[in-house]
Amino acid sequence: MKQRILFVCLGNICRSPAAEEIFRVAVARRGMQATITTDSAGTYGGHAGERSDARMRRAAAARGYELTHLARRIREEDFERFDRIIVMDEYNYEDVHRLAPSRELANKIFRMREFFPEGTRYTYVPDPYYEGHEGFELVLDLLEGSCERLLEDLISTKEQ
Repeated sequence: MKQRILFVCLGNICRSPAAEEIFRVAVARRGMQATITTDSAGTYGGHAGERSDARMRRAAAARGYELTHLARRIREEDFERFDRIIVMDEYNYEDVHRLAPSRELANKIFRMREFFPEGTRYTYVPDPYYEGHEGFELVLDLLEGSCERLLEDLISTKEQ
């Protein structure tokens, strides 16, 4: 059975498209593209149809990631389409939780921090939009470790 993962942030131009691509690369590295797919969305629709923020694209490209996703807003049908919805911060969690069509479907929502590597001092993935280059690098650092742990969690859950 195919696992479908949706990453969500505010505008779908920085954190969630980066998470989508980092996770996609991790899945491909293990040859699991046929069993795990990914997408991303935002809680705010003002950037719909736009490419990822140029600063995030540059920072990601320096690490070998190509961000090609076009921003979109999360939709109610995403709760049916995806097995897990991973949000970047508490604001995203609250917004996405309010959109959930039922309590059962709201159980698909996870915080990215649940997959942070041990010892991470952050409690959410900060929005780098108003930060300098270091903010984008920090986000990529957090997402690389978290996406690996998320993939491990999916593999171990599937094996049970």
